[in-house]
Amino acid sequence: MPVSGLSSMRGNPAGDERGDAPAVMLKATSLTKRFGGFTALDRFDLSVRQGAIHALIGPNGAGKTTAFNLLTKFHEPSEGHIVFDGEDVTALRPAAVSRKGLVRSFQISATFLQLTVLENVRIALQRRAGLADQFWRSDRVLTTLDARARALLADVNLDGFAGRLAVDLSYGRRRALELATTIALDPKMLLLDEPMAGLGHEDIQAIVALVRKVAVGRTVLMVEHNLSVVSDLCDTITVLQHGKVIAEGGYAAIAGDARVREAYLGTEAA
Repeated sequence: MPVSGLSSMRGNPAGDERGDAPAVMLKATSLTKRFGGFTALDRFDLSVRQGAIHALIGPNGAGKTTAFNLLTKFHEPSEGHIVFDGEDVTALRPAAVSRKGLVRSFQISATFLQLTVLENVRIALQRRAGLADQFWRSDRVLTTLDARARALLADVNLDGFAGRLAVDLSYGRRRALELATTIALDPKMLLLDEPMAGLGHEDIQAIVALVRKVAVGRTVLMVEHNLSVVSDLCDTITVLQHGKVIAEGGYAAIAGDARVREAYLGTEAA
């Protein structure tokens, strides 16, 4: 895990010039998930600072997806607590957690392929406006959302594709569309599940730039296998192995950690 070419970290997110410590936006304490006799996540502690871009990494089977599923309440924890923006959300259902501003994207691009790019974003805005189940509304009412939808498309460089069907977009542009539909929900915090999965080099650079752009004024937690992306984007990195945290810190510290190198390479560095 080389450290050459390491980009500078983003500094002191959400703190002021005096170096005041930023608030914690998301905190997990002793989060545990058991499936029968198998412990997928074991007393997982996580603290994500407000305004940070925080990465959760680890080899396949480390527990990253389980952690995301617990944090967004797609699974119920066997033990532990989750506090989001100062409120204990451990007992809440996924929709309630989302309404509070903790919004997740998925590894597989989730778009309505037979709808236009604009319609995809408008559906997300309908949900935010409480109109998600009111498809009987006239087009005149729903088109009041179009201006905001077009602004979101501009944010992710898709303003020239509003009338195109999502199925006709390249995979990279579908990922950008998914990002637009996610931020349409006006989240306080984004959980991005492998946003670079399946992308070529040029698309990766574009999505990195978009993540950095939409992270302004928000908090981001991302699972990502591309360590070059992690080094470029993230303030703090938490490393999982076998369901346990084995290291946490900035990229340079993580890259030089013998436990992390052993987890990825299978042998401890000399």
